[in-house]
Amino acid sequence: RGVPHQGPRLSGDSPMSDATRVAVRRIEALIDAVGRATLYMTLAMIGLVAVNVLLRYTLSFGSVWSQELEWHLLAAVILFGMSYALQRGDNVRVDVFYANFTPRAKFVVNLVSGVLTLAIALLFIKLSWSYVLQSWAIGETSADPGGIPWRWAVKGLIPLGFGLLALQTVGALMRLVLIERQRVESHRV
Repeated sequence: RGVPHQGPRLSGDSPMSDATRVAVRRIEALIDAVGRATLYMTLAMIGLVAVNVLLRYTLSFGSVWSQELEWHLLAAVILFGMSYALQRGDNVRVDVFYANFTPRAKFVVNLVSGVLTLAIALLFIKLSWSYVLQSWAIGETSADPGGIPWRWAVKGLIPLGFGLLALQTVGALMRLVLIERQRVESHRV
């Protein structure tokens, strides 16, 4: 069925554009797989919340571990879902203005927003790395009795999620440049 993407098909005849197209397709395939896994994490989280609520209100039974697992799964869904949402175009944009822009203006807006997204993702990776390493070094666990013992693992999702966002942004920027190059070349002919 192919990997879904935004915009027209990528074409070109230079070796650079061939390599870039392959890279874009591989990045999109990876992010698509991550997005599908995130869907299943979301379903697991919904099931867990439903079971926790059912047990709490019917049997007056609750587990700190399962409640913490809910927010661990939520963190994973959000952090892994960012790159997938970006790939699908589900990110927030003011379409009222954007829809009336010329193709060149849309290219500039997308390029600037992509570069800013990449910068922010890389900043989050840099800032979170020592936070995660410190948590791992001390073997951080839940402060609550009966909680999840590997608090560092959920913190480790921060640089991983933003790494996926950075990767998808790089792929989107490469796709954007290839499409703009195609558009400019088609207007020359």
